Amino acid sequence: MTDAHTLPGQPRGGSVLSGPATARAVNVLAPNPSAMTLDGTNTWILSEPDSDLAVVIDPGPLDDGHLRHVVGTAERAGKRIALTLLTHGHPDHAEGAGRFAELTGTKVRALDPALRLGDEGLAAGNVISVGGLELRVVPTPGHTADSLSFHLPADRAVLTGDTVLGRGTTVVAHPDGRLGDYLDTLRRLRSLTVDDGVHTVLPGHGPVLEDAQGAVEYYLAHRAHRLAQVETAVENGHRTPSEVVAHVYADVDRALWPAAELSVRAQLEYLREHGLI
Repeated sequence: MTDAHTLPGQPRGGSVLSGPATARAVNVLAPNPSAMTLDGTNTWILSEPDSDLAVVIDPGPLDDGHLRHVVGTAERAGKRIALTLLTHGHPDHAEGAGRFAELTGTKVRALDPALRLGDEGLAAGNVISVGGLELRVVPTPGHTADSLSFHLPADRAVLTGDTVLGRGTTVVAHPDGRLGDYLDTLRRLRSLTVDDGVHTVLPGHGPVLEDAQGAVEYYLAHRAHRLAQVETAVENGHRTPSEVVAHVYADVDRALWPAAELSVRAQLEYLREHGLI
């Protein structure tokens, strides 16, 4: 059995992912496990310990039972949900947002105007304050163009959506996601760990990571390694995305190959843009 502290990012041990994660963050795991969503989508309830107001990040899929469970979890803790935020627009994070807004009477804020319910969106540098809770909006494009993360300074934590996962690595969802943007994002997150003292990752899927800097460094190294593999594959005559996937991702579960092909397409585009192939 592998010790969690030897894995990238030091994932928090234990099989139960739902429940308190930090002093201000509680996870409610959505019942949508799959090869792509891992154990399911993490829906985060954030609140100051002494406040009766809460913020929810990523209500998750359109599953009425899950959405009501999120509301009930907050209410049992004496909290009223006052605002809903989205890390990005993929259905496993955002499809339930409209119904959740009906249940809670909240506005939904997102980078993409199409996902918003209300007049306010989200942008780089925004500081969100609810019941004494402070969240800072961090632009983290790459997985998708509209991906955001949320810095929770009081817990020295960052909520990353699909940008950094609690287990494995994420997909650069070409053509919306771009590898150059994603590499810049990882460097931005590394700066949060170095300059702002962030040590905990609260991801959109998988367990909490106790070593944020280690996780980001692993992601950067992984991307550099994959990019080199793709470049070599092309040099050896593997020209199409599917050919590159079969060569580079031969040791990966074939169920994940369609997702891997999105990342390969993003990598090929990046290599062409930089004159490397």
